[in-house]
Order: sequence, then C-alpha cells, then structure tokens
Amino acid sequence: MKTIESMLISIFHKEGMDRIIELLKKTNIKIYSTGGTFLFLKSKDLKVTNIEEVTGYPPILSGRVKTLHPKILGGIVAERIDSHIKELNQYAIPRIDCVVVDLYPFEETQKITHNEDALIEKIDIGGISLIRAAAKNYKNVVVIPSKKQYPILERILENGGMSKRIPRKQLGLAAFRVAAQYDTAISNFYNEELCSPQVESV
Repeated sequence: MKTIESMLISIFHKEGMDRIIELLKKTNIKIYSTGGTFLFLKSKDLKVTNIEEVTGYPPILSGRVKTLHPKILGGIVAERIDSHIKELNQYAIPRIDCVVVDLYPFEETQKITHNEDALIEKIDIGGISLIRAAAKNYKNVVVIPSKKQYPILERILENGGMSKRIPRKQLGLAAFRVAAQYDTAISNFYNEELCSPQVESV
C-alpha cells in the first residue's frame, strides 16, 4: 500500500476536476502544477506550487518546454530506495507520488482543422513524457493519464490517498495505452502526406 504525499497536475481539460479539488483541499498532499493548470487550481483556492519554483525556469520556447526537467522527471521515476532518495535530497528534487495529466487534444483538433501548424502545436511532448515516466514507476507512483481516469483518482483520495500495487499497475497500463493511441494518431497524420502520390521520394 502506498500513500500519495505529493502530486503533479498538468491537464488540458479542466472539467471533471471539481470533486478532486475539493478532496485535495482536505489533505496535506503537496501539489505542483504549471501554466494554465496552475492558474486554474489557484482560482479554485487550492494551495499549489508552480513548478517554476522547483526547476528555476519559466516556460520557454513559446511554452513548448515546461515540465521536461530533471527536477520533475527525476521526482517521478525515482524508486523509494536509499540510493535514489539520497540523490533526490542531494539535488533538491521533490518526490512525486502521483501524476495527473490530460494531453493536448490532438485528435479533437484534427476534427476542426487541417492546418498543419495548428496540429503540430497540439502534439504534447511534456505530458506524454510525464505519464510514461509515472507508468514506468507504477510500483511507487499513481498515474492518471487522461480525464477518463479522474473518477479513479477520486476514489483513491476518498481512501486517504492510499493505493495498492495492482490498481497502480492497471493505471500504468492505461497510461501506455493512452500514449500508444496518441502516438498512432500523430503517426497517421504524418503518414497521410508522406503516402500521397504528390510527394516525391527522397
């Protein structure tokens, strides 16, 4: 049994979070967030720390880089063993016990535009890295890879933030499935033009 003491939230879809926020207000869970999610959580009077305070960097390159930093990914993938804990302390890396992500809506954007630049900007890099990292470390970390899993997080929080190994592994599996579907949609998007008879071979 593991207990959530810290959580990173980075979500596109904010709907469905109200119950989770109310539950979080009743806990001592340390919340980290960034960008629009940080502002959203603050607007709901939830105590939250901007990851800029952890990394020492603001979002850069038009927001393309926010969470890709050793102090974030390290806190997610670290095992709860002495050598890893020693390194977390050495480099002031906060341990992260739960990762909540809802990726940029690439497939939804495809339904409303065929503009390549608009679609490319909806390819999530940081979010997909976060859920893969958390899913790899499912033995220690709860991963919520999309808004579909918000109800599961509600139940975990209602249970005092405690979770068992098998449910965490099931969430890890869900995370890799989300990643696979997401990558397949992007792959198909790239493939459409490359398979067009108008495209010259290299």
